[in-house]
Amino acid sequence: MRRRLGIAISCLVAAVLVGCSTSSEPRFYTLSASGIPASDRTEKAVAEYSVAVGPVTLPEMVDRPQLVVRVGANQVELLDQHRWAEPLRSEIPRVVAESLAHLLGARQVVTYPHNASFTAEYQVLLDIQHFDSAPGQAVMIDTLWTVRSASGGEPKSGRSVVREPTNGNDYDALVAAHGRALATVSREIAASIRSAGPTPAGPTSPASTPPASTPP
Repeated sequence: MRRRLGIAISCLVAAVLVGCSTSSEPRFYTLSASGIPASDRTEKAVAEYSVAVGPVTLPEMVDRPQLVVRVGANQVELLDQHRWAEPLRSEIPRVVAESLAHLLGARQVVTYPHNASFTAEYQVLLDIQHFDSAPGQAVMIDTLWTVRSASGGEPKSGRSVVREPTNGNDYDALVAAHGRALATVSREIAASIRSAGPTPAGPTSPASTPPASTPP
């Protein structure tokens, strides 16, 4: 009887351990370029545009594999069982590049670092000040961005502060909300690039192409 009881207990312990091992497998998440209505997309492709997105800087608090969620005004939690499929330094510029490709109809949009032989008409630099996640509530992205033109001139800078509701209580909804927030940031960057107009085709000399404005 004792032997049978011992075998039963051993089997039960083994089953529990297997179950724990299975449940401890982490889940991986990836950002997607979403939330861009068809009405936002340019009807005529701006073939002159090529854009490079990056590099991106991030707060150290969120620059890690785990999802970092806010659980209080002064407290966050690292979720070991919920992780990014790739670093946010790669995820964020990829999503912004995909969004800009739709919004601008640009002939080529790449992420940094790119092929050394490729020179984009515009480079977009992103400095993420906040990348906050509150499950079941909202996400907030605070981004300083700069658009530099290969033709010279003063860079254009802006700040996008976007709060997006999660529309759900799970982490899939949280990640999707970040995708929508980045789409809003991308729209503001695209508007800045459009306002600059296409850059001249091919190299030009300073004498043949005067600057847009002359410093006093």
